[in-house]
Amino acid sequence: MSQGKPTPLSGFPEWLPAGQLVQRQVIDTLSRTFELHGFAPLSTRAVEPLDQLLRKGETSKEVYVLRRLQADSDDPADASGLGLHFDLTVPFARYVLENAGKLQFPFRRYQIQPCWRGERPQEGRYREFWQADIDVVDRDTLSPHYEVELPLVIADALGALPLPKATMHVNNRKLSQGFYTGLGLSDPMAAIRIVDKIDKIGPAGVGAALAEELGASDAQVKACLALAEIRTADGSFADRVAALGVSDPLLDEGVEELTRVVEAAAEHAPGLVVADLRIARGLDYYTGTVYETFLDGAEALGSICSGGRYDNLASAGTESYPGVGLSIGVSRILGRLLGRGELTATRTVPTCVLVALPDDASRPACDRIAATLRRRGIATEVAPAAQKYGKQIRFAQRRGIPYVAFPDAEGGVEIRDIRSGDQAPVTLESWQPPADDLHARLSTE
Repeated sequence: MSQGKPTPLSGFPEWLPAGQLVQRQVIDTLSRTFELHGFAPLSTRAVEPLDQLLRKGETSKEVYVLRRLQADSDDPADASGLGLHFDLTVPFARYVLENAGKLQFPFRRYQIQPCWRGERPQEGRYREFWQADIDVVDRDTLSPHYEVELPLVIADALGALPLPKATMHVNNRKLSQGFYTGLGLSDPMAAIRIVDKIDKIGPAGVGAALAEELGASDAQVKACLALAEIRTADGSFADRVAALGVSDPLLDEGVEELTRVVEAAAEHAPGLVVADLRIARGLDYYTGTVYETFLDGAEALGSICSGGRYDNLASAGTESYPGVGLSIGVSRILGRLLGRGELTATRTVPTCVLVALPDDASRPACDRIAATLRRRGIATEVAPAAQKYGKQIRFAQRRGIPYVAFPDAEGGVEIRDIRSGDQAPVTLESWQPPADDLHARLSTE
């Protein structure tokens, strides 16, 4: 039954084969890097109860609700109110609470999965997207050195990919909250959420919102905007904050914690971190250091890696599990780089070797050649049809397959590098392609 050409759904990217290979390579690279730093893999379910998804500041307008088309009113699964997770932090917190008795703390995990968020699609922003998270959680207390360690892990992960230089902008929620409290604003947490929109609505928009929603005076608005303008690559931001003349114990604590992060990063990864006091992170569960990361030359794309310290997201009764985490927007990065042709795969298929087919009667023998190479970890396929060798070679070229194997009547095999034209007899049990040819690789060409 003909249905006509389907219409793509906006915000739900489906990359072409080369893009799919790029995404897999990126995910594999991130996984290897995270595991080198001792993070264990984790996967959680796609759905969470709505009361859990919405309890920490997320807007209900962006949460996708899950229900059956023919829902039964007496079915608890339909009545419970389930939604697709919009990030991986909330489900991770739930997972920790459910499995706390079986986990060893501090618990280090990485998680690479799709998420769903009902926002307006644009470059780098999708309704279905992949994220790659790392978190460290502990029981009751969490050492502040993890707030320094995680940015360094992310630096290694991003540095292993062919990406533009990344710069991580950091702030501290205690610093912001303490400043707004000392300034006398009626709702410091609301002020944080307003300032978090400064890149979207600009300083004038932030000032107007502070005045309208919190009744901020002109002097208070001026001080808030002055704080948001502070950006330094070292600990000198502390002197600039002090010069604004606002005092509060929580402010002092935040300044001290942020100084520690910035100075340690400057020592171990120069150029990675800058203190940027406009960074706020709108979600309410952050309580300490917060991070947003931008690619040099692609700042308009927004943050490609964000996160922060949280102390109260995972708690049950008297027990709490504070943590710190960072999340890389895999789809956000790929959407830009793939869409602009700035990143691709060296070939569009995993195949390293194409076994040429002399005639249809030779297919069993060609299948045996392919099986021998596959047993040695070399991705191999047999040509789809017994065409002239020139056509079979062009078939390989169009897909980026670097080698073609030609069987002969005596049971021998010659392999040609179709890029150089070099061809020689080989022993299948010992022949090995160069490491760069064995798998499809990321390419910026």
